[in-house]
Amino acid sequence: MATLNQRTLKLHLKSLLHEELLDEIAMLYDKFPPVKEYYQTRLSEGGGQAVLENYKDVIRREFFPSRGLPPARLSVTRKAVSDFKKVSDSTADLADLMLFYVEAGVQFTREFSDIDEPFYNSMEGMYEKAVKHIVAHQLQEQFEPSCRQIVSDASHTGWGFHDTLSEIYYEYFSTAYGEL
Repeated sequence: MATLNQRTLKLHLKSLLHEELLDEIAMLYDKFPPVKEYYQTRLSEGGGQAVLENYKDVIRREFFPSRGLPPARLSVTRKAVSDFKKVSDSTADLADLMLFYVEAGVQFTREFSDIDEPFYNSMEGMYEKAVKHIVAHQLQEQFEPSCRQIVSDASHTGWGFHDTLSEIYYEYFSTAYGEL
């Protein structure tokens, strides 16, 4: 089977009648939840916020389920961030979700004591991605307080976690916002 490329897809879509094209998009909307979420973020008033909250809930349930022990599967929480990137064009909402991931991780380690090094590496990596994203999209004013609070909340944790978050924070925010 030959792989489909975008050119072939566009040729196919151009060959469809208007009604057939509408039916095709409606079928994709019904069949694939990410397509539904994508259109919800684009066409529904407040839809982007609702989709963001759904992805935050995925992360929240991994670290703080309503019952039982938390699974705390980083693969699930990272996938939530990755999947959100595919359905939303909002740079601010993506920054919000990435920071929420780290906030949840910091809260988790404070409640359940020291976790392992791969856990902290994942949190540090996401924090750095979030901060770079924030700076790249000039969202510092909106998100600097959250970034600072994460560093503060991570004090008294192991594996040099607080130190690494502090270094990342100071690299991107110290000239504009001073000391913690």
